[in-house]
Amino acid sequence: MLPLRHHELPPTAGLPLQLADLRPGPATLASELAAQLDVPALQLECSGSACLLIALLTLRALQPQRRRVVVPAYNCPLVAIAVRQAGLELQLCDLRPGHYDMDPAALRVACDERTLAILPTHLAGRVADVADAVAVARRVGAYVIEDAAQALGARQAGASVGLLGDVGFFSLAAGKGLSIYEGGLLLARDPELREQLARTAARHVPRRFAWECRRSIELLGYAALYRPGGLRLAYGAPLRRALRRGDAVAAVGDDFPLTLPLHRVGRWRSAVGTRAAVRLPAFIGQLAAQAQRRLPRLRRIAGIQVMDDPADARGTWPFFLLLLPDEKRRDAALAQLWQSGLGVSRLFIHALPDYAYLAGVVPPQPMPHARDFAARSLSISNSLWLIDEDFEAVCGVLAAVL
Repeated sequence: MLPLRHHELPPTAGLPLQLADLRPGPATLASELAAQLDVPALQLECSGSACLLIALLTLRALQPQRRRVVVPAYNCPLVAIAVRQAGLELQLCDLRPGHYDMDPAALRVACDERTLAILPTHLAGRVADVADAVAVARRVGAYVIEDAAQALGARQAGASVGLLGDVGFFSLAAGKGLSIYEGGLLLARDPELREQLARTAARHVPRRFAWECRRSIELLGYAALYRPGGLRLAYGAPLRRALRRGDAVAAVGDDFPLTLPLHRVGRWRSAVGTRAAVRLPAFIGQLAAQAQRRLPRLRRIAGIQVMDDPADARGTWPFFLLLLPDEKRRDAALAQLWQSGLGVSRLFIHALPDYAYLAGVVPPQPMPHARDFAARSLSISNSLWLIDEDFEAVCGVLAAVL
């Protein structure tokens, strides 16, 4: 294991908040980001998963005879929880071998006249194959919801992700680029569908003072501790406790309640995000430039596959997502790196059918490629705090293991 650093780097590169961001001000976060992304409008909600739930409830009302939602089998557990909370049926789709996209043949088998929506996922800031999902959806009369929770600011063919499908959503959770600790943004191309999403939120999302107080306090903590010094306490210590007891799911934060909290985002948190959003385009550009400098070094390590974007896309780079040749060598690398403080981690621990606590939510299905992806993948932070010397130390461990 590498020597433990006195600092702790985050597993994903989030935009640090500044003291000036915390002052009261205009609560115009949704319109500020809509202008940045050049999209018609954005709807601010309390989380990315809340956005997905609102989208599913809206689409269910439009096509009540359809009940199935097709999602990649390697995904955040919150996706499965949102589908269940919407009263819908989860249909898993296996991945392409060695890739984050849904397998085209498996997707066509999974979709029929019962399919309400397909959920292509822009995983780890990378840009997914939404066009194929749209083609399948149009064939069976379903909708496409772009899960861009990890890809705020990503573009394809010059346009923001989220516009190829019928609905898209972004996350503003801790570490997700711009953050108000928990938050989400809904997007729809069609003006009528945007109105329906807003009406659904008005019906289902209450004002809950206690929840907003909690999130505001957590945001203050995030502003104070999202630094290499503070993350030792806020992230590193819980990580190491979870790993000592052998709980990898807790170590990466994959353990979620089975009910999504819904509440309206308050003016202060929106104002904090509005101030910070001014710095977001430059921050995304810095991460992209750093990624382009470091990608060649990773690609020179024989046996590593680095997830990248299609030719016409420009994703965001919160971290690098890698596949190693097998689980044994992936685990050997993590044994040295996961607790090093250098931002090496795993994205999701399991394919969705393999989370024990989701046994009543996710139907057991054989998903060999998703399970293989979970078994061989690891992530390296692209935080601007990860200096070249430390990045080279990570690469040295990977090269030695391989």
